[in-house]
Amino acid sequence: MTRGAGGIRTEKNRYRNRLREKDLEKILITGANGKLGTRLILHLANQYHIRAIVRSERAKESLQRSVDSVDIRIVDYNDVSALAMAASDCDHAVHLVGIIRQTADSRYQSAHEDSCSTLVSAIEKTGIKSIVYLSLIGSNSDSGNPCFRSRGNAEEILRSAGIPVVIIRVPMVLGEDDYASQSLAKKANARYVPVFRADCVEQPIYAGDVIEAIVQSLEIGRTETIELAGPESLSRKSLILRAAELLDHHPVVINLPLGCGLLLAGVLEAVSRNPPVTRDMLNVLDHDDDIDALSAAGRLGIRLTSLDDMLQAVIRDPYLTSD
Repeated sequence: MTRGAGGIRTEKNRYRNRLREKDLEKILITGANGKLGTRLILHLANQYHIRAIVRSERAKESLQRSVDSVDIRIVDYNDVSALAMAASDCDHAVHLVGIIRQTADSRYQSAHEDSCSTLVSAIEKTGIKSIVYLSLIGSNSDSGNPCFRSRGNAEEILRSAGIPVVIIRVPMVLGEDDYASQSLAKKANARYVPVFRADCVEQPIYAGDVIEAIVQSLEIGRTETIELAGPESLSRKSLILRAAELLDHHPVVINLPLGCGLLLAGVLEAVSRNPPVTRDMLNVLDHDDDIDALSAAGRLGIRLTSLDDMLQAVIRDPYLTSD
């Protein structure tokens, strides 16, 4: 039986698609169910095969609601064998696991040093060629802040992997519908806004720019630490007022000493196993961020989103229901 020209073209297209799928590299993404992880998967879906790693069935179900046709595996970040099996046929790894608030059930040591040690041990049994790690500006193994110190230790562990490792340190990240943007919108929409150390310098970066930085870092091919932020630094008070302009609000920002917040956080730590805020967390958020972002962006070949465009994209009136 002979096939018409249309059938032959269809078969050829299917064959080309299979070739393209075969040639695509595979990326392992840990912490894939977070806002940035989900965004990264959607961005890379047509460029790479994705293997997404999460810690629980609940996280897997949540991620499945946001992305289609992605290989999602449930893996304990402390299980070397399980992670090695999940990463066995991957070419690159993007490590997004990290916290800024330590509780009884979620410790810096486990989230940062232990997960990175597991990853390094696992990739020794794989063909992974590079790692990209998302860290925080201020991270340093000599830091007096436990979170920054833990992050710094994790960075050093990854640098020992024996393959190219790109560490991207970022400050506050603002993305559509994420916690930081929602929090900023609520402050911008309030009448009175009490703020700890209102003159703290912020340099927020757009989530989409972080994704672009990660993608470009996959191709660097050498170990490097990059500090990346948004193009504009301003005080915490000025950031709130700038966001408020978009909502046509005019809040009164009340400056509170950081010591008051640390005292309150200390009390919460004493009475709760999982306090909503901790002293370490407040000190991380109180870090002054003012770096040469344009230089880092230029090295990565990306264009940073302006603060006004960033706020326009992410700030929504928290008291209005969208369609």
